[in-house]
Amino acid sequence: MSCCGLPPTADELDDVSRLLSEKLAAFLRTLRDAAFAVGMREGQDAAALLAAGYGDSPGLLRSAFKHLFSARKADWEKFDGIFDAFWMKKRARSRVAGSGTPANSNNPAIKNLRDPGARGGGEAQDQAPSGDGSENEHRSGEGRAEGASRAENLAETDFRKLSDPAEIAEAHAVAARLARAMRTRLTRRDLARRRGYRLDLRRTIHRNITHGGVPITLVKRLRKHRPLRLVVLLDASGSMSMYTGTFLRFIHGVLDEFREAEAFLFHTRLAHVSDAMKEKDAARALDRLAILAQGAGGGTRIGESLATFNRWHAARVIHSRTCVMIFSDGYETGDAALLGREMRQLRRRCRRIVWLNPMMGWDGYAPEAAGMRAALPHVDLLAPAHTLNSLAALEPYLAKL
Repeated sequence: MSCCGLPPTADELDDVSRLLSEKLAAFLRTLRDAAFAVGMREGQDAAALLAAGYGDSPGLLRSAFKHLFSARKADWEKFDGIFDAFWMKKRARSRVAGSGTPANSNNPAIKNLRDPGARGGGEAQDQAPSGDGSENEHRSGEGRAEGASRAENLAETDFRKLSDPAEIAEAHAVAARLARAMRTRLTRRDLARRRGYRLDLRRTIHRNITHGGVPITLVKRLRKHRPLRLVVLLDASGSMSMYTGTFLRFIHGVLDEFREAEAFLFHTRLAHVSDAMKEKDAARALDRLAILAQGAGGGTRIGESLATFNRWHAARVIHSRTCVMIFSDGYETGDAALLGREMRQLRRRCRRIVWLNPMMGWDGYAPEAAGMRAALPHVDLLAPAHTLNSLAALEPYLAKL
C-alpha cells in the first residue's frame, strides 16, 4: 500500500514483484546448494504459489513448498530448518551450515557435487595441514564419500525431479547398467537351479540293472529349459513424459541382454518397438523409436492398446514363462471396462503381470484412477517405479519366476 491509504501504484507493484522474484530465486539457489533436485518447473510452480497468495501465511507457504521441493525423505527432514533460516531468519541456519550443507553456492564442496570431475574441496583444503602427505589421502577420501553420497542421492531421486542434463544422462546410464547387471545375476541363479535338479530314481534303477541294481550311475531329472521371457509395455502418454526417458534406457538394457524379450510402446495406439530397441547403440535406438512412436505425448487408451496386443501379438510373444511388465500411471482416457476385460484375457496367457506405476512412490497416492482400479484385480505385483532403487527392487521378484 502506498501512503495515505491509496492503492499501490503500478511502479510499486512492479517493485514488489521484482523483490519477490529475487527472493524466490535466492531460495531456489539455497535449496540446490542443499542437494535438493530443483529445476525450472519447480521454480515456476513456486512462483505460482506466491502469486496465489500463499506468501501471506508463512505456515501455509512452508507446507506448500515442502511438498513441492521434497523429493526424498532426507529432503523432507531438513526442509523446515532451511525454510525457517531463509524466510523467518531463525537460528536454524547455523545448524544447516554445521551439518555439512553450506549455503554459499561458491563453496568448492558444492561444485564437486555438481561436477564429478572437480577435485578438492574448500573445507578439506582449509583444514588439512599444508606440506603433509596425508592431505591427498584426506581429499581422496572426501571425494569417495561425496561420490557415494551423490550416487545414493541419484538412486533415491524421483525421475521427475531430475532437471540437470548431466544428472539425467547419468540416470539413463545407471538404468542401462542396472538392466544388464540384473540379467547377468538372473542367468546365474537360473543355471544354479538347473544344476540342482532332483534325482530321477526310476531311470537310475533302470540304468544300473547291469550292475545288479547298485546305483553306480546317477540319473538326474531333467526338463526342457524355457528361459524367462519379458514382455514390456511402456506408456508414452503425456502424463508419463517425465519418466519415459529413463524407462526407455532401462528397457534398452533389458532387451540387449535378455535373449527372449519384447517391447511395445503405447499411448492412443500400440507400437511394436523391439527391433528398434535392440540396436546396440542407444542413441540410434532412441532415434528409431521416435519415428515409430509418432503421436506419443497425448492421451492414453490402455484398453484399446491391450486389445491390439492380445489380438495381434500375444500368441507370438507369450508362453508359460512370460512376465508381462507394464509401465503406466493407469490414467485411462478410453473405456476402463475394456481395460479390465483385456487385462483378464492377458492374465490367462502369461505367468505374471507386473504393473510399475511411478505415482506409487508419491506421498498420499492411492490407485483410485478408473483404469488402475480396473487393472488391479489381474495384477500380480503393483510396485513403484519412480527411482533407480525402485527399478533395482524388481530383481528378487523376477528371480523367483
